[in-house]
Amino acid sequence: MIHRENIEWCDIWVAGAAGTTYPRALLIGDSIVRSYFPYVQKQLKGRYACARIASSKCVADPMYFRELELVLKEYTFSCIHFNNGLHGWDYDESFYATSLAKTFDTLAKHCETRKLIWGSTTPVWTESEEKTLDAKTDRVRERNRIAADLASDRNIVVNDLFSYVIDRPELFSADGTHFVEAGQVELAKHVTNAILSSENVDTERSPAGGSLKTAREE
Repeated sequence: MIHRENIEWCDIWVAGAAGTTYPRALLIGDSIVRSYFPYVQKQLKGRYACARIASSKCVADPMYFRELELVLKEYTFSCIHFNNGLHGWDYDESFYATSLAKTFDTLAKHCETRKLIWGSTTPVWTESEEKTLDAKTDRVRERNRIAADLASDRNIVVNDLFSYVIDRPELFSADGTHFVEAGQVELAKHVTNAILSSENVDTERSPAGGSLKTAREE
């Protein structure tokens, strides 16, 4: 059964669509990716032509793959940074795992595995002033565990965005899910670093101090 939200959306942005001399980097995610994308694009200026696919759909929705194909069939990407995990709560984790595995395998056909990066899903806080973690964060942790296992099986790099922000509730907006500008900048820094580090996947530590994990480190 297909589960959808009351409002579904998809936002596609391709810089240098008419042609570019730079390699292309694709960021795939949701509204959080859309919020930090401009900062990544700015930091990668002169290195990559950046594109994004931001969607409200879960990987378990068949339409999600049609959205990906709109871009993947038109352009060749040197690097893909991918996340999906904060939508589709009506799908259980078993179905999420099967669908995420399919997505990894689909993306691997369009990008070298060493330059395919999984960005872990960020936590969810309650909307209360006390800033306590929402119960959904337990599911986020489980989805991240599933994703890390699937990535390890495929030698895909994991950019652990969850760990970067879990102890920094001040980076989150009042709705507990999205990020204030400082949080968007922080995420962009780690995503940019992951993309640049993919040029040398043997790097064990990122310049920003965060770990980029590959299956060879297991």
